[in-house]
Amino acid sequence: GCLVPAGSSVGVAVSGGSDSMALLMLAAAYRDAAGVSLRAITIDHGLRPEAKDESRLVGRFCETLGVQHDVVRWERVATNALSQPVSQEEARRARHALLAGWARRLGVAQIALGHTRDDRLETFLMRARQGSGWHGLAGPMPNSVSPVWPEGRLMPLIRPLLAFGRDELREELTSRGVGWVDDPSNDATRFERVRMRKLLAKCWHRRNHWM
Repeated sequence: GCLVPAGSSVGVAVSGGSDSMALLMLAAAYRDAAGVSLRAITIDHGLRPEAKDESRLVGRFCETLGVQHDVVRWERVATNALSQPVSQEEARRARHALLAGWARRLGVAQIALGHTRDDRLETFLMRARQGSGWHGLAGPMPNSVSPVWPEGRLMPLIRPLLAFGRDELREELTSRGVGWVDDPSNDATRFERVRMRKLLAKCWHRRNHWM
């Protein structure tokens, strides 16, 4: 459902993490086979000093793949909120707004995101705990539109990696000698998604132990 016809333009959101680096690598292979136009973008939220080095890592990888790479920085509005910690939801909304704006400026028809099977399971657990209905429990879909309005109005999003697990993608990256960065916030248990991720890891460990 995520395949795009020849001649289409696709923007790949790449943070430098393993999921998005794998997406970029596979998208470049698909570009060569299908004749699509490919461009990459990294959003710098301006929250961590390491972000510039991570952007440069992505840029170097893009050079090896022959992919144009842009870095867009999130400039937060100067309000009293600047003194408050940034929530994951606030950063997510800003990221989607910047992605959509970038795509429209450059004529990019759709944006590819590196969500995996793990993200789908984490979302399922989070929404089930919140009492979500069946539609919400489905989690990220292969094809959707940007969740922000009006900036992201009708901007198509595709998620080609939902059938793959994070460990599978990391094995493929390692086999090809491609590195990635680990965002420390992925281990911060103050975030519900991180807690769900750790819970799933325990479940898989126990399952494999008893098999």
